[in-house]
Parts: sequence; C-alpha cells; structure tokens
Amino acid sequence: MANKPTPEELKNGLSEMQFYVTQHHGTEPPFTGRLLHNKKNGVYHCLVCDAPLFNSQTKYDSGCGWPSFYEPVSAEAIRYLTDNSHGMQRIEIRCGNCDAISATCFRMVRSRPASAIVSTRHR
Repeated sequence: MANKPTPEELKNGLSEMQFYVTQHHGTEPPFTGRLLHNKKNGVYHCLVCDAPLFNSQTKYDSGCGWPSFYEPVSAEAIRYLTDNSHGMQRIEIRCGNCDAISATCFRMVRSRPASAIVSTRHR
C-alpha cells in the first residue's frame, strides 16, 4: 500500500465532505454528487492517491443516487471489507493503493453489483 498523506495534508487537499467520506466512513447525500450524471468517457480515480479505480464503460444508473460501477479497472484497484454497522450488512470498497474509503455496496447482484462511488475524480 502506498504512503497515505497525513490527516493534515488530506484536510488541506480535500473538501470537508470528501475528507468525511474517504476517512471517516461518511456518505455523501444521494443525488447530490457532481459525477452522478457524468457521461464522459474516462477513468474514475481515487481522490486521495489518484490511483485508477473504475472505467466509465462500467458505469451504470442503479437508481440509488450515487455513481455505480459493476467492475473495477483491475482486481488490485480495490479491496472489499464487510461492514455490519447500522443494523445491516454492506460491503465497503476501499482503494487498493491507499486504503481510502471509495464506496459502499448496499446490494450485490451477480451481474451488476451496485457500488456507491462517492470519493473519485473523473479524467
């Protein structure tokens, strides 16, 4: 795993919401993200370390209010952690490079799992 910036560096480089989501298990309010309706081709990168996470060709509208993807750019790009908080089981998705929290899967469907991606940047 790459060297992660210090909390002070992250606070200076991220918005308050981005810091909350990537570092403290926060969730951006649904239907508010600027990338939700983005249709441009490209790659979605981690906000913290800029590692590529998802390709725009794997993005789809899950109706959940967050950008959703059914496949990472590579198996190493992300890692999955079980999250049993708030009385439900979810899968937290973290950047495989810096361990920043990148998403939460609220449901997993075999062909197209929903991933609530809130801490990425598009290129």
